[in-house]
Amino acid sequence: MSMQKILLYYKFTPVKDPEMLKLWQKTLCDSLNLKGRILVSEQGINGTVGGELDDLKAYVKATKQFPGFKDILWKWSEGGRENFPRMSVKVKPELVAFESHIEIEIDEKGVVGGGKHLKPEQVNKMVEEYGDDVVFFDGRNQYEAKVGRFKNTVVPDTRTSRDFIPELESGKYDELKDKKVITYCTGGVRCELLSAMMKKRGFKDVYQIDGGIVKYGEKYGDDGLWEGQLYVFDGRMGMDFSDHAKTIGECIHCAGPTSNYENCALPSCN
Repeated sequence: MSMQKILLYYKFTPVKDPEMLKLWQKTLCDSLNLKGRILVSEQGINGTVGGELDDLKAYVKATKQFPGFKDILWKWSEGGRENFPRMSVKVKPELVAFESHIEIEIDEKGVVGGGKHLKPEQVNKMVEEYGDDVVFFDGRNQYEAKVGRFKNTVVPDTRTSRDFIPELESGKYDELKDKKVITYCTGGVRCELLSAMMKKRGFKDVYQIDGGIVKYGEKYGDDGLWEGQLYVFDGRMGMDFSDHAKTIGECIHCAGPTSNYENCALPSCN
């Protein structure tokens, strides 16, 4: 019986020839009839692909053979090939467009100087133990947090990734520099960089959730510290972790509760 899934992953490790990696990944994905988006840079790889379960397993097996990719943390979710218009593989200067690649160092172990990784259960334990001394810091674009976020989180005023460095240097969050700051994002890739950027700017005790919101949701569903729907950048637009997800979004037209996100139909907006 046919079964489709979506696979989310990333890996920070030095890549000597991103163009070669791009061509290999595109050929591999096309041979397995996968669709999705993969970014490649000298920093590593960041991808989301959908397709048949057996084809995705073959993709994982092949990708793990690339030097430095053996220990990638793979995250599975509901969906499939139809959630993506095509298979896109691109080379970029950095995996996340923070414009931080000049200050960020990558070695075989990953991002140098990033925040400590916490398993989902360690996140809950830290909040239980330290209470108000723990602050969640959203590493996504501001609009993503409108439909889902951790309880009592700080949502920075960011429309794009490039807004984060000016935000961190604005002084708005200086009172957090002596607190335990848990950064979070969809799958973890953004917080690898964000946590390192924060530490370089004087935030003393910075953490990141291992596997991001996706792994936390797998562990606790909607019975933990997460509230609402997870915004995703594919045809699904959002995903729930259970059948009792809290609706925290608000319609921009009627102000009623909603988790529904739709791309604007105007060509000028896209």
